Amino acid sequence: MNNPLVQLDPGLFIWTILTFLLLVFVLAKFAWKPMLKMLQDREDMIRNSLEDAEKAKVELERLNEESEAIMAKARAEAQSILTDGKAAAEKVKDDIIAKSKEQANKIREDAGNQIQVEKEKAISEIKEEVVNLTLSVAEKLIQKNLSDADNKSLIEESLKKVQTYEA
Repeated sequence: MNNPLVQLDPGLFIWTILTFLLLVFVLAKFAWKPMLKMLQDREDMIRNSLEDAEKAKVELERLNEESEAIMAKARAEAQSILTDGKAAAEKVKDDIIAKSKEQANKIREDAGNQIQVEKEKAISEIKEEVVNLTLSVAEKLIQKNLSDADNKSLIEESLKKVQTYEA
């Protein structure tokens, strides 16, 4: 075994230790600190990201609850508006029906009044016709030269009949 790397040589052993210690010192001074700082920064960034994610999750849950509450309130308001609309429509319907009945009663009353007026007018015309007929009869009788007493009795009798019709 003539391999110098495998043989124990005290000088090489000391130089290897010194080189290793120097390398550890240089790495500690220039590489370990920046690497440890970078690892610490990365760990802080990951921790902050996890905290931010947890905050975002809590905020999202809160927003979901708020949106559910808003939607429930909107549904309740919509139901209330529908109920109010139905009540208003029912009231309008009842008002229209009441007005229609009132108008129908007024028309019926006006028709009754008109019938009464027409009836009175017809009776008046009939009475007038009776008077005319009576006068015509009286005229014919007078032409036959009745006496004054007969004429008076006929006129009085006709007037009594007309008064009977009026009553």
